[in-house]
Amino acid sequence: MPQAGRSFDVETDLLVVGAGAAGMTAALVGALEGLDVVLCEKSDMVGGTTATSAGTVWIPGNRQGERAGTPDTVEAARTYLAAILGEHANDERLDTFLKIGPIVLDYLEAKTPVRFAAPPVHPDYKPLPGAATGGRALGVVPFDGRKLGDDFARIRPPRREFMVLGGMMVGKGDIAPLLAPFRNWTNFRHVAGLLARHALDRISYKRGTRLIMGNALVARLLAGVRRAGVSLRFETGLRDIVCNGEDVIGAVLSSPGGEVTIRARKGVVLATGGIGWSRELRERLFPEAARRFSLAPPSNTGDGILAAERINAVIARDLDSPALWMPSSVMAQADGHVSVFPHIMLDRAKPGLLAVNKSGRRFVNEADSYHDFVAAMLRTSAAGSSPASLICDRTFIRDFGIGLVHPGTKDLSEFLQTEYLIEGETIETLAQKIGVAGDELARTVARYNHYAETGVDEDFGRGSSELNRFNGDPRSRLNPCLRRIGPGPYYAVAVWPSDLASSTGLRTDACARVLSRDGKVLPGLYAVGTDASSIFRGTYPGPGTMIGPAIVFGWCAAMDAAGTLRKFV
Repeated sequence: MPQAGRSFDVETDLLVVGAGAAGMTAALVGALEGLDVVLCEKSDMVGGTTATSAGTVWIPGNRQGERAGTPDTVEAARTYLAAILGEHANDERLDTFLKIGPIVLDYLEAKTPVRFAAPPVHPDYKPLPGAATGGRALGVVPFDGRKLGDDFARIRPPRREFMVLGGMMVGKGDIAPLLAPFRNWTNFRHVAGLLARHALDRISYKRGTRLIMGNALVARLLAGVRRAGVSLRFETGLRDIVCNGEDVIGAVLSSPGGEVTIRARKGVVLATGGIGWSRELRERLFPEAARRFSLAPPSNTGDGILAAERINAVIARDLDSPALWMPSSVMAQADGHVSVFPHIMLDRAKPGLLAVNKSGRRFVNEADSYHDFVAAMLRTSAAGSSPASLICDRTFIRDFGIGLVHPGTKDLSEFLQTEYLIEGETIETLAQKIGVAGDELARTVARYNHYAETGVDEDFGRGSSELNRFNGDPRSRLNPCLRRIGPGPYYAVAVWPSDLASSTGLRTDACARVLSRDGKVLPGLYAVGTDASSIFRGTYPGPGTMIGPAIVFGWCAAMDAAGTLRKFV
């Protein structure tokens, strides 16, 4: 552990390590509060996991929802979180988040390019008292990447599986018009605008500059960081934290020019992306079945958590889950790229699909949140080592697609040859190919089809919650999440547990200060985003419950370092 007494190459007030949503928020707010700020990013792009996400923030009681006509209250959110967390809902950090969240949104809207808006409907993930159907989860306002100039190339692109036509981003609202551009004038105008813009973009850029979702949030934060005069260093990753006794006074980082040591007079903020691909941390903290696939960027390797542990910080272990999970299917592409496709909501909730484990039986409400889906996988699969299978018929693929197979795809040969998609003319044949008992799978399908006829899923309640119905198909007569699985051929796609982000991380207090093993503050050290343990304790209350706290506690860390947080808490 490097100690004081050594020379420093650079001196600053606030050193922030990691340029995702949490880190860029901390850097931006620190600069706006008058601090000299250095922001170091290990890779050559900003954004981290946020860049490939939906970019949603979950912040109860905000003005944005009120303005949109979907008001929410902090009191309702407290009721909801109490139903999820029980006695742990009294956590001081949770209280700070609920009190400060709306203030942070107003601050960013007043002083930075960051803008959020409330969609009419965006339900919480649990059908519990206090749950909201809209106003609590906010989407980021789209951003024109051309405004960034050369910095546009610094925005981590979305997962390529979620782009079309050589780099055009597609949001949920774009899908229906793109699938049926000639259905009406509104669809045609929308699609024509998208294609014209993208065609112009490709003359000068490697991908489309219409940035939405997480890419828009990252771009807005980067624009603010640049405007605030933050010193941003790329390809500069954390190696060690420098202490003077118990006080954290800086850090040692690796850079293209060699090792650099930075003194931080007001503090060091860790925002390196949590556990990520760290083999050591994954083996120590994740169940064996969930260690194989991650949706984190390759540069996220647990640097902040491991460095903090070396100076007596401690990882929170008493959480419901060490990570937030996502069912993902995997396909090797012809160019060698391995696509790990997150099954967020485009297929699982749609009517005419069911999921089975190796017993050949359903194990979960397929339309529930991705985290809850995988949590059920890990509970019910033998040692959690086997993938689950999503089962559907040919009509389902025509109407909704499945995983990497887009709706309306006529030629399935590419997916069949790579065995991404498994085909069987009968249920029994399909069962044999995916390694489950044919008679059991046949009974499961028959039971499911009975529920489709009655509109009531007696086993798992599929279609009974706001979330289920929001992601289903309103054209389905009795239940937006149920319809019969019809004649063959039948298809299966294997889905594996993968982590969207870690929930477990460093123990912190309500100011985002890192705590030591004996519960004392480590002076000068902050952890935000997934470097800090989740205030929701490994549960997943709703959309944006990763990014919302990341931004709020990034703000808190910077304000505390600047000495101004006490005015708000």
